Amino acid sequence: MSVDAESSFRVEFVTRRRVEFADTDMGGVVHFSRFFVFMENAEHLFLESLGCSALLKGEEGNVLWPRVTASCEFLGPVRFRDELDIQLLVCRRGRTSLHYDAVFRLAGVEVARGQLTTV
Repeated sequence: MSVDAESSFRVEFVTRRRVEFADTDMGGVVHFSRFFVFMENAEHLFLESLGCSALLKGEEGNVLWPRVTASCEFLGPVRFRDELDIQLLVCRRGRTSLHYDAVFRLAGVEVARGQLTTV
């Protein structure tokens, strides 16, 4: 797909993730850092759904997707064995970048939201 200029659009991908024990802290709540892992995993699944990969081999070497920004706002606790619905939205694409919004829901209730920018 070629992109001549920045464009605003929304492409949605939804996946589900069950919280593992290793995702939690001593209080039994998902550690904040794991939400970044969850976002990255959702992105990889999204790319795979398009027949793409997080690691592409090109003529000049590997093509990677480095992050230039990442943020997450936490709205409620998530615990061991909870099942999160993760909605990944491609909300903007630039000539060399993608901007994602992520929404995390537990039983339909928003518990976190994040953003990623990759180039």
